Amino acid sequence: MHYINSFHIALLDDNDAKNLNELMVSNAERFKRYFPQTLSSNLTLEDSANYINIKTSELQSNICYTFAIKEKETENIAGLIAIKKVDFETRQAELAYGIGAEYEGKGLVTFAVKEVSNFAFNELNLNTLQIISHKTNLGSVKVAVKSGFVWQRTLPNEFTPTDELPIDMELYELTK
Repeated sequence: MHYINSFHIALLDDNDAKNLNELMVSNAERFKRYFPQTLSSNLTLEDSANYINIKTSELQSNICYTFAIKEKETENIAGLIAIKKVDFETRQAELAYGIGAEYEGKGLVTFAVKEVSNFAFNELNLNTLQIISHKTNLGSVKVAVKSGFVWQRTLPNEFTPTDELPIDMELYELTK
């Protein structure tokens, strides 16, 4: 647990552009399949500053809440986690997350999912959270299960990676 204690979850802010850009560019190969839009929106420092402005606007409109997983000491960004597809009528949303290679396998994403889930349930008053992952993305599946999410069903042709055919994805849910 000591390692996790040196990290915190924070909404993206204007000061994060450089760190966000470095995370995305240095992990481009890692993010290109499941986060192509986020990656393409952060290829330059200017892109990252613009991306943060868009995410701030989405936050103010209650559309999407994008958080950074940050090292407390340096404020370096280890990864991102977002509450997206927020539907206040059905009180449901989806979580999406990605972590830099050097931070993988240390429990940070599970920590972030639990923190953000608490925020979604307690602050946004949501009842159901979803994680949608490909069955071969074992790290993501492990995070979902370790965070208390339960497999619901396979979603046929749910996601189309860049330059690929649509692929089936697995739906996991956590209820309040």
